[in-house]
Amino acid sequence: MKKNNNVISENYLERKPSRPEGISWSADENGIITLDIENTGAFNRIAQKFFKKPKVTHIHLDEMGSFVWPLLDGEKNIIELGKEVEKHFGEKANPLYERLAKYFQILDSYHFVEWK
Repeated sequence: MKKNNNVISENYLERKPSRPEGISWSADENGIITLDIENTGAFNRIAQKFFKKPKVTHIHLDEMGSFVWPLLDGEKNIIELGKEVEKHFGEKANPLYERLAKYFQILDSYHFVEWK
């Protein structure tokens, strides 16, 4: 993500995020999304055996993240998602695109999102 004087690159906002195939998720009665991330690989197996680390990590998204997650279909870009967030949350979503950009930056850093 490029920021120039606190302006988010239009090119970044035109990216189309989607949910990766391998991540299972569920919503509770309040609509809060929980991602179930399987801890695989040699290091994780050692940590599970010797340090009693879980085989699956549960990541609970916040209210705005839970609203956005089901919308990640690879068809809508971040600008379009932002319009839906703004319609749903109103002023509560501001600063809208800065928050969305940070949200997707975090999802991307953990490989919880793919780009179309």
